[in-house]
Amino acid sequence: MSDRERGPSRLAQLVTSGTLGALAGAALGARRGRRAVLLGAAAGAVAVGASDAVARARQKPNEIPALWSRIVASGAIAAPLGWLAGRRAGPALTATAAGTAAGALGLRPQKVALGPVVGAAAGLAARRAGASPALAAAGAVVAYRTAAALAFRDPQVALLAEGVAREDLPFVVPHTARTRYVGTGYIADLAERLGGAYVADAPDVGIVATLDSLAGPDFDPSRVDPEVREFYEHTTRFTLDIVPEWRTWVRPGYLLYRTLLARPLGQANVPMNQREAQRGVHGRIDTVTPTGTDTIAIRGWIRSFADTDEPIYIGVYTTYRHEGRGYVSVGFPLPQASFTATLEPRDRADGGLTLTSRSSLDQPGHYLTYVDERTGELTSLAVHGFAERLDVYVRDGELRAEHAFWVFGLPFLVLHYRMERKPASGGQPI
Repeated sequence: MSDRERGPSRLAQLVTSGTLGALAGAALGARRGRRAVLLGAAAGAVAVGASDAVARARQKPNEIPALWSRIVASGAIAAPLGWLAGRRAGPALTATAAGTAAGALGLRPQKVALGPVVGAAAGLAARRAGASPALAAAGAVVAYRTAAALAFRDPQVALLAEGVAREDLPFVVPHTARTRYVGTGYIADLAERLGGAYVADAPDVGIVATLDSLAGPDFDPSRVDPEVREFYEHTTRFTLDIVPEWRTWVRPGYLLYRTLLARPLGQANVPMNQREAQRGVHGRIDTVTPTGTDTIAIRGWIRSFADTDEPIYIGVYTTYRHEGRGYVSVGFPLPQASFTATLEPRDRADGGLTLTSRSSLDQPGHYLTYVDERTGELTSLAVHGFAERLDVYVRDGELRAEHAFWVFGLPFLVLHYRMERKPASGGQPI
């Protein structure tokens, strides 16, 4: 596929960046009359357009434009916004607000805290110099982006691949949702698209076919406690109790995320507290087996609140091997996209099993992937700022698990699980 088919043409990109530069230049010259506005618009269009053109000419495949070019663009965006804000506020307040907004977009808590500090400092300098609110806002954003780039050198999100075939990214589970709501009926919808035999609430199946497929230098399946192995290979034989432990600092943000995104999406809707978890967790594994085979291709572990069937997680579990190691990849479908957690298996001294994305290997990690519905090609981001570790083990005769999560290096959630074997008479899968 040509670059023209994949995205905007170079001409369209140049027009966009030139227009952005023109608006910035006009805003910066607004206090000096019409002539200054026109000259500023022309100079801004040339400067920002040239910056974007040079950055894109030097851009390599599967890379985003250079940081310096993105900083120029962010300053250009801030200038007209600062001009608008300056009609009601002075340069100091405008710069502080601009720095705060830029910091909030950085998401990382350290960046969020840095934003208003840099903004206030830029605002103080702008007021002393008699600068316009437009210049104050642009200066604050450029200063913040520069300081953040120097202070935080590890990228939290990086473009991994653009417009590639599915086989090029074996660590991505590229199953997407066709609608804006994922929900507990997702695997049935996926089976309709893919074809094959669909089984809802499949009996006596696991989230993996066999732990032997995960063998590697750091994981020996023969050392795993039989009950841990049984849980993975016959997950539906167990019930599951969950106790969430949220860090205090993340609760307000998670509440907002859950209200605005998770519940309307029907995906990634973790209980907020133990009282909510006491509603009970109902789960099942839906499967899809391709026509003409008896090998399960899709294992969808669906967890929901027992009282209302409101979705908690809908995950598609897969395993694959790469360079003598086995990995577990869990895909969480999103509208036209998928969020994948690829985890490395490791032995535990007590016979348990650890699955973690915190690894020096090139496969484990978290990946946000857009899937082109027309071509099936993938564009994927590596989300380095997110990490998780799942430990399943037997202690005091009980099967337990702890699922820990980090964002930007900060721990924010641990899910404590207790798994119990169902009565021999059966019952619903977890």
